[in-house]
Amino acid sequence: MTRAVKILWRLFFGGILLVVLLFLCANFGVFGKMPSLQELENPEADLASEVISADGVLMGKYYSENRSEVKYNEISPNVIHALIATEDVRFYDHSGIDAKAVARAVAKLGTDGGGSPITQQLAKMILKQGKGNIVTRGLDKMKEWIIAVKLERNFTKEEIITLYLNRAPWGNVYGIRNASRTYFQKEPVDLKIEEAAVLVGMLKGFIYNPISRPDKALNRRNTVIERMVDCKQHYLTEGEATVLKAKPLITNYKQIDENVGIAPYYRRALIDVMKKWCKENTNPKTGEPYDLYRDGLKIYTTIDSRMQRYAEEATAQHLPILQKKLNASLKGRMDKLWKGRESILESAMKYSSRWTNMKEAEIDEATIRKSFDVPVKMKIFSWWGNDKHEKDTVMTPMDSIKYHKTLLQTSFVAMDPKTGEIKAWVGGPDFRWFKYDNASAMRQVGSTFKPLLYTLAVTDAGYTPETVIPGGALTLGGKTISGGGGTVAYCLAQSKNACAWRLMSVIGVKRTIEFAQQCGVTVKIPPYPSIALGAAEIPMMQMLQSYTMFPNKGYNTEPVYITRIEDKNGNLLHEFPVAQSKQVIGEVDDYVMVTLMKGVVKFGTARSLNSYNIPVEKAGKTGTTNGNTDGWFIGYTPELLAGSWVGCADPFIPIYSNNAGGAEMSAPRWGIFMSKTYADKKLNYGRQKEFDEPLEVKNSPISADAQLYDAFHNGDSLTEDNGNGDATDFYNEPVTDVPDTQKPPKKEEKKDNKPGTMIAPANKPDEKKTTGAVNKPKPGNEY
Repeated sequence: MTRAVKILWRLFFGGILLVVLLFLCANFGVFGKMPSLQELENPEADLASEVISADGVLMGKYYSENRSEVKYNEISPNVIHALIATEDVRFYDHSGIDAKAVARAVAKLGTDGGGSPITQQLAKMILKQGKGNIVTRGLDKMKEWIIAVKLERNFTKEEIITLYLNRAPWGNVYGIRNASRTYFQKEPVDLKIEEAAVLVGMLKGFIYNPISRPDKALNRRNTVIERMVDCKQHYLTEGEATVLKAKPLITNYKQIDENVGIAPYYRRALIDVMKKWCKENTNPKTGEPYDLYRDGLKIYTTIDSRMQRYAEEATAQHLPILQKKLNASLKGRMDKLWKGRESILESAMKYSSRWTNMKEAEIDEATIRKSFDVPVKMKIFSWWGNDKHEKDTVMTPMDSIKYHKTLLQTSFVAMDPKTGEIKAWVGGPDFRWFKYDNASAMRQVGSTFKPLLYTLAVTDAGYTPETVIPGGALTLGGKTISGGGGTVAYCLAQSKNACAWRLMSVIGVKRTIEFAQQCGVTVKIPPYPSIALGAAEIPMMQMLQSYTMFPNKGYNTEPVYITRIEDKNGNLLHEFPVAQSKQVIGEVDDYVMVTLMKGVVKFGTARSLNSYNIPVEKAGKTGTTNGNTDGWFIGYTPELLAGSWVGCADPFIPIYSNNAGGAEMSAPRWGIFMSKTYADKKLNYGRQKEFDEPLEVKNSPISADAQLYDAFHNGDSLTEDNGNGDATDFYNEPVTDVPDTQKPPKKEEKKDNKPGTMIAPANKPDEKKTTGAVNKPKPGNEY
């Protein structure tokens, strides 16, 4: 044997040894991590977690890649036949590597199709490979071949083709189910031959997208149909193919927009709840905490899709009316409004996508600033635009910032006060335009805080609806409040500030804060007497929780977001308790408060609600802050509790003058929502029409209509007010102790005073009128 021949043999065997060595290195992860045998036996694609409403409607998804799995029998044979005919005609004959296809691809340099069969393409998807130079792709091919062989050993052909179709991408849409829903609005099992051919044709590349490239998509569809004729399985005859190819390209495209869906603000808030759960629970298949975006969880929520729709409809019905009035009041005042607040506009400008994009393009700051003063074509949010609330216009980017800052923001949440289940959640006018969730925002709560203070007047000081609170001037913590007085019933119904101020002198700041915390308010409340007027900033959800005690016999209930969580196969992972409740006031005292708050609706600031068709008893409290910058209403029926807030994002922007505050800004939406909800007989509300009345008070004078009517209309002639809190009050000296001159009134009966008459001078503490039939606990003993 000549030296040259020996060298050739050495090179030959050395080459074989090198290839074997490379395959061994690839198999053991030298060129990158390889899936373990266990992982291959359970090859799960990254599955979107689904959020499902209480009435079984898909609300939206959390995902890194938006996909939903289907089983083999849920895929039309038309899809499977088209895929095999186009991508791998010998799919049922090879064991993961198609030697003929590889040889053809090498001989023709890939001009007559690639050499990767379906199993190898699946391996490529599992490994998430596909890009790189010739060396990288060569090593990737080795890994793909190894995985393809392992897949063939561990799975049936049906399982492999199902895994492939569940992972395959159609642009930014993943999986055959989402592709079918997006392009044809149907499930994969219902796809016709020509529809299946369109989707399979798109797997070659997104240039065959039937929406953006209909001509190319039509040609590609017909190519797939021809291959279904030519393949050895002969899925179609020539005649059938001719008929199919003659059909026009028809799709029913509708993009899956998971950013909108049902209750998008709620789903955003739910992320924090779910991330906490995932962190605390381990996926037994991976040994790691559950991944919200990849593990395909099924999250069953308390939201009712019909009630959610009614809440959004109420918002769309009421908010444009307020916006129109606000726009009129701001006309010609924009420059004055922003004078001295240039820093706010500066911050908004630098936060904008325009600024960010120009900065990334390395444009100097001076040029960027100038661009904000140049009129350009743009889309803005408008209630009077198209169905997406878009309106085309021309304005400067800076004017656009000012415009959007004067748009009213809002929140609305409805819940079951007994179970804690959240039924509807609106966090803004439109999630497509405004991502910030106002239901979680810190805003001054105005007079909606007063019922907590009045509750303490009933429980700690023994006040009744007929107890008279004197008006006049009173100084606490360096701030003097003056105004009219009257009975407890009258003062709450008319939201009189001077009366709340005087109650604060009786109850004390420290006790008030303690009680608010006991009722579910967890944010820090500064120790100032102005909290009596609602100057504290508290999120909607905490205010709602504090109100749950009223329609729930004195029991405070925590909000419930989720009922249960299942894995992708429907196995129960966690079932959440219906409610976490604790009694914070007695049932009799609670009924006194319900009676007082019914008066707010019957005779007081929320009496406009009587014009809405709500066939049950209703109670609540309006709230307004200085300048009408915040308008609140939190109200309840025997079965439902709901809160509504309206205001601009920047709290210094005043809402139009001469409005009725929360009674005009928020109460109507509450009325619209409740009317729609109670009109829907399928929701089964309205079974309980009246609030539960304790046995102890059924024959009490408190229940006498005539006496209550007198109490709700008994006030003095001093100036009336509609409670407005003021954040600047927090700069006064804190007050934590009750002055000696403002101790609670003695619990002795004043025989010389008739019910409802004024019993104390304006500058002295009042004395209460007792009624023997009402259970009045001693101060501090109710808790």
